Parts: sequence; structure tokens; C-alpha cells
Amino acid sequence: MYDLSGYKIKPEPVILGFESSCDETAAAVIRGRKLLSDCIISSATEQAKYGGVVPEIASRAHTEAVDEVVNLALEKAGVTVRDLDAVAVTYGAGLLGALLVGLSFAKGLAYSLNIPLIAVNHIRGHLAAAYLDDPSLKPPFVTLLASGGHTAILHTISERKFTVLAKTLDDAAGEAFDKCARVLGLPYPGGPNIQRAAEGGKANIPFPSALVRHSESPVFSYSGLKTAVINYCHTKTQRGESFSVPDIAASFQRAAIDPLVENTVKSACGLGVPAVTAGGGVAANAYLRRTLGEKCRSAGLRLVLPEIKHCTDNAAMIAAEGLNKYLSGDFAPLSVNAAAQIPLEG
Repeated sequence: MYDLSGYKIKPEPVILGFESSCDETAAAVIRGRKLLSDCIISSATEQAKYGGVVPEIASRAHTEAVDEVVNLALEKAGVTVRDLDAVAVTYGAGLLGALLVGLSFAKGLAYSLNIPLIAVNHIRGHLAAAYLDDPSLKPPFVTLLASGGHTAILHTISERKFTVLAKTLDDAAGEAFDKCARVLGLPYPGGPNIQRAAEGGKANIPFPSALVRHSESPVFSYSGLKTAVINYCHTKTQRGESFSVPDIAASFQRAAIDPLVENTVKSACGLGVPAVTAGGGVAANAYLRRTLGEKCRSAGLRLVLPEIKHCTDNAAMIAAEGLNKYLSGDFAPLSVNAAAQIPLEG
């Protein structure tokens, strides 16, 4: 019988984190804020054949990899399932079939061990990744969230509470990177390949900035920037003119990232917080990491950036957010279901 009525919260629990929202089957183990293991089995190579993620292939790959990746994470951490105090798992947002593989596995494990099940919002996991880089990190600080599904600047007030300072009206930054990569004929995944192309180019094309409104609450739009890149390429092609993919990539990257960096630092200075963090796949971009570092140093702000592997999908960030929920006793019932879309605040 699954009964947590007598369960006592521990200050430094051993938590298994599990992530299966897209094409990465990942498991990680933490003890308190200390990361003990972090393992990923990816189907990205298979997905690349189709130019993007095929949900059926992702679900099948998760089913085949789940036992292996969990056993590997436990072995590397030097623990057994009997040492676990809780299981944290992504319940959304993502591909439903993929999510259900991880959620079903986590439910079964939590039930068999009679330990808490913690349902984690994938995006909140990206926000918690900064704690992996620096376990001493304490709010308040400003967080730049830039992923395939969300783009926002947040005032992180506590481990569980934040307010949205700025966001995008339409496409997320990561989505725009992927779409522009396809237009340029770059392979999946788009973000890293845009970065590689940009390294050999010059940002000399005046694409419109992603910032569309200057105010106390900046507003971003990536739809117009994406369309400008598409129109530029189509016009050149129709005229029979050549164009430089590296220059387009560098120019797009600058227009997409500079407004995020500038307004993140501006927000931190305006609020008087001492630190800035970043999360999401776009936070792995070398240009963003370099420019954000330069701006923070100039402003006298401490910058805490997750390792690149913790910016993309991973289970360590799910475990980190799981710890935040664990310490406040926010456990999920076994009836919790997967959700393809959930709000940032969810």
C-alpha cells in the first residue's frame, strides 16, 4: 500500500531524477545539492535522419533505454534503489508518449519503495540547473530563460517563487534557432549548428532585433526575426545571388541574443540583485555565454551559468528542481498524468 503519512522530510535526501520529455532518456542522482551521477542515452542521431524529433521513435527509444540509464545512474552514484528518498520525474511539457514512459517508470519505483513521487515542470528544471553549478547559490537573482519552448527574464525570489519581468510574444528563442537552421540547410539540432556556422561569419546583416518594445517590461518577438531571415534567403535565391550562411548565422545570432543579454543585466541592476543565472538550451550558446559574462562583469554582477550539458535536456536539473519541491513537501499523487503543455508557473 502506498502511504506517505508517516514520511519524514530529510535535509539532504538522495533523489533519483528522471527526464524523458523529448529525445533524451536521462537519469541522475543527487544527495542534497551534491550531484552524484548524471547519465543520458540519446536518440538524437536517429532523429537527425528525419530532420527533427519523431514522437514514435522517441517513445520507443525511451522504453528501450529506461532500465539501462537508471541502473547506470545508480551504479555511478554508488547507491541502490533502497537508498533513495524520493523520485523526481518530468511530467510536462513535452511529447506525451515520451513523458509517459518516464512517468510510468517513476510511479512504479516510488510505489514499490513507498517513497515520494515528485512531478517536475521541465522548464522549472531548466531554472534549477544553476544550483548544480553552484550549490551555495541563494535567491534573489535574475534568471534568463531561453529554451525551445519559452523565452523570459525572471526575478527569482525564492527556490519556489519567481515573477516574470519580460517574455516573448510568439516564438521562443530556441524555436527560432531551429527554424532558421532549417532555412539555411543546417542539420538537426539547429541551435548548435547555427553557433558553429556563426563562428566563421560576420554579423553584418541588419536583421531586426528580437526586442520589439522598450519599457519597464521589455517584450520580445522572434517571429519577425525568423521571417526576416527566411525572406533574405528567398530573395537572394530568386535573384540568383549567392549568400553567406556563416554571415546570416552570425547576424541572426546577434539579433536574437543581444536583446536578451542586455535586458537581463538591465533588470538585475534595476532590482538591485547581486546575481544573474541562465537556463534552457539557448543558454548553451557560446555567444550568449560570452556576452552575458562580459555584461555581468561590467555591471558588477555575479554570473552563475550551468555547465553546457545542464542547459540541454538532462535529469540532473530535474533532480535539482525535485529537491526544491521535496523540501517543501510538494509530493505528487500516483494519479498524476503527463501534460504536453503546462504553464511556466505550473
